Amino acid sequence: MPKPRGAERVAKPVTPARWAAFLVLERVGNTDSHSDDLLHGPLLAGLSQPDKNLATALVLGVLRRQLQLEERMIGLLARPDIELASPVATALRLGAFQLLHMDRVPPHAAISESVEIVRAARFPGAAGMVNAILRKVAAEPKGEPKRKLVEPVPAMAARLGHPDWMVERWAREYGREAAEQVCLYDLAEPAKGGIFAARESFEIDDGSRLVAEMAAAAQPGAARVWDACAAPGGKTAVLAHRLPAASLLATDISPRRLERLRERLDRVLGKDRVETVQADASKLPRERGAFDLILADAPCSGTGTMARNPEIKVRVAPEDLERQAARQRAILTGTLERLTPGGRLVYSTCSLEPEENEAVVRAVLAERNDIRVVPAGEVLERMATAGTLSTGVDDARGWLRGEFLRTLPGANFAGDGFFAVVFERS
Repeated sequence: MPKPRGAERVAKPVTPARWAAFLVLERVGNTDSHSDDLLHGPLLAGLSQPDKNLATALVLGVLRRQLQLEERMIGLLARPDIELASPVATALRLGAFQLLHMDRVPPHAAISESVEIVRAARFPGAAGMVNAILRKVAAEPKGEPKRKLVEPVPAMAARLGHPDWMVERWAREYGREAAEQVCLYDLAEPAKGGIFAARESFEIDDGSRLVAEMAAAAQPGAARVWDACAAPGGKTAVLAHRLPAASLLATDISPRRLERLRERLDRVLGKDRVETVQADASKLPRERGAFDLILADAPCSGTGTMARNPEIKVRVAPEDLERQAARQRAILTGTLERLTPGGRLVYSTCSLEPEENEAVVRAVLAERNDIRVVPAGEVLERMATAGTLSTGVDDARGWLRGEFLRTLPGANFAGDGFFAVVFERS
């Protein structure tokens, strides 16, 4: 779908924050743009800070609850079988989110401005329908839909705004209760830190930091360290802080992401602390040599990060998982080749899907006899004993599945969902 025909200007009845939120939601829905990039881009650049805050809350709230909002409104449409024009559907979601989940927004403002949005987007014929639907939504109870006494997993997925295929596989893999907790976590603003004893701010989620801290603790005497998929740089900053004597290389395949990484590391660590190179992690040039410690946080579906990246829920499909896994196997194979004897490598993803995690590990281990898995529990115990974690060893053990780390957002961890495994080369 093209962007809304109302261009970048808006009729007076719509506040700047709501119009900016509408434009961002349309871009996310109709292009491959990411909400985080757009919320820090030109569409919000001219807003006051309070308006930026409101626009951000609207965008992320609607994206987190998009499927849930659609489920609640579908029965209110006179013709549920007819697909609405994208700007009309976006205006309805925007209005419904405010009515159901924002206590400080007067209902008349949410309704009237949503009506004006469709007019400004040049769909005036839909104004009456938007007004009628949102008035019906306003009469419904606020907050979460009630859980039914008997609720099949697909019904739970619909109630909690997730694709049923996704929730069904989580229920099989982790249990129904854990799947429900993950869904509930995804609907809310992410938790703000709390598992680390140190006060340093690395501008990353606790799940990302946990993986980076594990890597540093896995090989504390490392002289040469490679962060293989380093952007946006938060994990690199943790490694640099924990291993001050190490020579550090950070690579990323994207020139744009690498440039942002350089800027971030220069700001946080100072210039020249980390060497940065554009490179494909699966085939780093041989002249770069070997490394005592490698962190390979591979690109993935990101299903463990949907509280922060909510558009993943409507973008990822089951068939994407094998494509991701093929890339991940290549990265893990390539990075293991650059590990010194006795060196250690931490492979991680922010995916909850076994195809991108355990299956990748099994496939790569089947091809090699010089690599062993170091139990993640050993590294976590070392971190707890050293005082890195504010939580105790028993709590940390709750993040384990056998020899692997597995955090489940909202279920066993107040942060992003991560998988990690520690390898050692003989």
